[in-house]
Amino acid sequence: MLKSLGLSTIQRVLPELVPIAERESWSYQQLLERLLAEEVAHRSERRTHTLITKAKFPFEATIDTFDFTFRSDLKRQMLGRFLGPELVSDHRSLILEGPPGTGKTHLCIAIAYKAIQNGFTARFTTAAALINDLCVAPERNVALQPYLRPHVLVIDEMGYLGYGPGAADVLFQVVDQRYLKGKPILLTTNKPLNQWGRVLHDQELARAIIDRTLHHGDYLKLAGPSFRLKGRKLDLDLNSIDKTTATASKKSEEKSLND
Repeated sequence: MLKSLGLSTIQRVLPELVPIAERESWSYQQLLERLLAEEVAHRSERRTHTLITKAKFPFEATIDTFDFTFRSDLKRQMLGRFLGPELVSDHRSLILEGPPGTGKTHLCIAIAYKAIQNGFTARFTTAAALINDLCVAPERNVALQPYLRPHVLVIDEMGYLGYGPGAADVLFQVVDQRYLKGKPILLTTNKPLNQWGRVLHDQELARAIIDRTLHHGDYLKLAGPSFRLKGRKLDLDLNSIDKTTATASKKSEEKSLND
């Protein structure tokens, strides 16, 4: 009967629990509660695993594995409003800006992972993959659905790569339709918001995308060294490199003129 009802976990644990129940004199209700709890827990774990697979996260990340001691400018309390069911119920979007290695992707995956644990669905994509997918799709409305259906959408690496002239249009469609449906977006970017117009080749649509994302959302800027290069002393100040190169070039030109 358990097999016919699809209660596979109860079927598995029943032989183990009955002797314990007899030995400890459990009531019928206690035994039933324990059996049902085992079934519910297993189904919840299986559902979470399935939704994580469907979310297409590039790696597993949780809020507990984020190193807040290394990222001293960010406190866990600052992300508290994104870690509960209110993320979806209050459609709280988020834009995380910062240089490479500051933990933006980890945090967005962790927030989306928590949303799955809270009973919602999520999807991860990069900005380049989303834009390319929609720009070449023969049926735009059909291609949009995988980005509109999930409760939470992570769009990673906004501004890292160059985009074609249709980028702003397709990205706006995703953001606008999710905004109208009250579904949050988690965005990571290495570009300041005032440069999005140049990145997307359309100032007005870039402004509209930011406006809708931040209406019910927050903007956090991360700074500091890269997690990936933690403990290594490297001078990655590209501005100083450019200045050094320019100075050397100027001296070379002056020397040539003097010669």
